[in-house]
Amino acid sequence: MSISSDQLHLRPEEMESLWMPFTANRQFKSAPRLLARAEGMYYWDDHGRKILDGIAGMWCSNLGHNHPKVVEAIRTQAAVLDYAPPFQMANPLQFELANRVGSITPKGMSKVFYTNSGSESVDTALKIALAYHRVRGEGSRVRLIGRERGYHGVGFGGISVGGMGANRKMFGSLITGVDHMPQTWNLKEQAYSRGQPAWGAHLADELERIVALHDASTIAAVIVEPVAGSAGVLVPPVGYLERLREICTRHGILLIFDEVITGFGRLGKAFGAEYFNVQPDLMTLAKGITSGTVPMGAVVAKDSIYETFMSGPPHAIELFHGYTYSGHPLACAAGIAVQQVYQEENLFARAAEMAPHFEAAVHSLKGSRHVIDCRNLGLMGAIELQPREGAPTARSFEAFLRCYEQGVLIRTTGDIIALTPSLIVEKAEIDRLVTTIAEVLKTLD
Repeated sequence: MSISSDQLHLRPEEMESLWMPFTANRQFKSAPRLLARAEGMYYWDDHGRKILDGIAGMWCSNLGHNHPKVVEAIRTQAAVLDYAPPFQMANPLQFELANRVGSITPKGMSKVFYTNSGSESVDTALKIALAYHRVRGEGSRVRLIGRERGYHGVGFGGISVGGMGANRKMFGSLITGVDHMPQTWNLKEQAYSRGQPAWGAHLADELERIVALHDASTIAAVIVEPVAGSAGVLVPPVGYLERLREICTRHGILLIFDEVITGFGRLGKAFGAEYFNVQPDLMTLAKGITSGTVPMGAVVAKDSIYETFMSGPPHAIELFHGYTYSGHPLACAAGIAVQQVYQEENLFARAAEMAPHFEAAVHSLKGSRHVIDCRNLGLMGAIELQPREGAPTARSFEAFLRCYEQGVLIRTTGDIIALTPSLIVEKAEIDRLVTTIAEVLKTLD
């Protein structure tokens, strides 16, 4: 169905009812940026202007946009089964997608619990961790450990274990029994690291201090992003994740990897767990599972965790948790098609092959005006800017607006520019991203 130009252009009064998320609403509505359609690596705005997508939608469109096989799968499924209840019922696609996901997860992690977003995946993983210890007779393990500058969605569980101040400060005391490890980025020691910084593995030992403070018998789980994405691509130091795994194992604490961003090829492997060769006990997924086409998330659990719950009478519900749209037929159809395309087009390996060119491009911005750090891993990159005195975040937001005017979409968090292109990105498109940023930075005060 075609959309008329009258439908694309909105008058100011037509925008008033919408309260936009994570958006400067007044600024946006004074100068709207409306995306009307998409294909491959590009969006087109409401004026027909072509815009290079440098952030895979929002870290999620790993296949690029509107892949024909995925579009057809969604269209076909909508005409066959639009919805099926997920409690005490199922649809066949739920099992097919779970089998596909379970076939590429780390060995011994094949149990998939569906959610609808990364935020829901995090809250689900935290609940599974707490319930697991209770089922196995260690109900005193109720404490959760996150990390400063961690982002784990916007549910109360996620913002409690998360460590981004702006996401937490407005919402009261949050959930209790949460502590935080320090974040891993250090400008003095790690600036301009290519890949994993050499300095910083010792920061994992802060978990030992927290264990000593609270006692291991009270701690249920530690949750970290393999690479902290929303805080500005904070890459873990060499040996850091391995040390966390060792400490958690020794103290009987579950280790949760939030793979919402790093999952499905972002680092050139199926998951960050595979890239770093560190196996967690639970993984949270979303975004790339359907390449952003239909909302979906999941938690992947070790088989042994699942089996621990499979006790009591066979007719009894083992976990009192779930969502109305868990394993939605349209999302499952999209997810199956997306997983097929990943495999058929060998996109995880392609991302790994493209990573060295992406790294060189990101680090070519070293020495550019206002730049104080460049960092990268896989197809994740960040360019950190010196904050404008008295106006933090203003410089990066201005860079975002000017890049958009030049037909390039970037993402900013604080004074950091983040680049996370789709796995189909070409070298020329990577070059255009960084060239545009370099030219824009020259124009900023």
